[in-house]
Amino acid sequence: MRPLPIVLLLAAVMATTACRSTNVKPTIPTAAPVDVDRFMGDWYVIAHIPSFPEREAYAAVESYAKLPDGRIQTTFRFRKGALDGPEKTMHPVGTVRPDGGGAVWGMQFVWPIQAEYVIAWVDADYGQTIVGRSKRDYVWLMARTPQIPETEYAARVEQIRAMGYDVSKLRRVPH
Repeated sequence: MRPLPIVLLLAAVMATTACRSTNVKPTIPTAAPVDVDRFMGDWYVIAHIPSFPEREAYAAVESYAKLPDGRIQTTFRFRKGALDGPEKTMHPVGTVRPDGGGAVWGMQFVWPIQAEYVIAWVDADYGQTIVGRSKRDYVWLMARTPQIPETEYAARVEQIRAMGYDVSKLRRVPH
C-alpha cells in the first residue's frame, strides 16, 4: 500500500474522533447531578423520537450495568414490528463524562464515535427519566415500569416540548 492512502485513512480516523459529539458541552438541559449507580438497571421506553433501528420497536427496554472500569454496559432490546415480533438487541457502551455531573454520557455503538446522550431529567425517586440530545433529533421518555399514568405522560410530553423538541414526532412505544 502506498503511503498517501495510509495517511489519508489515519487523517479520516483522527478527524472523526476529534468531532465526537461528547467533546462539546450539551445545549440541552441536564439533570445533573445524577447518581449513576442509582440510574443503573432496566428502563422501559415509554415514548421516543426514534433513531432508525427503533422505528418499529415494541416492548423496548434499555438496561444499564456499570463495568469495573466505570463505563456503562448497555443492552437495548425490543420486539421488531409487533409485541410478538422477533427480538432485537443492541449493546452500546456508555462513558460518563467527568464534567457532566453524571448526566452527560457518550454512547458508543461503533468505534471510535460516541453519540451524545444527556439525561435531561430524572424524577426524585429515579422512576422516570427523559434522555435527549442537543441536536433535538432523538429523545427517550423512560420509566421503571412499562406504563405510566396518562397525567404523568402528558406532563413529560410538555417537558419534552419545553426542551425544544417537535413532539409531533414522538412515538409511544407499545408494551
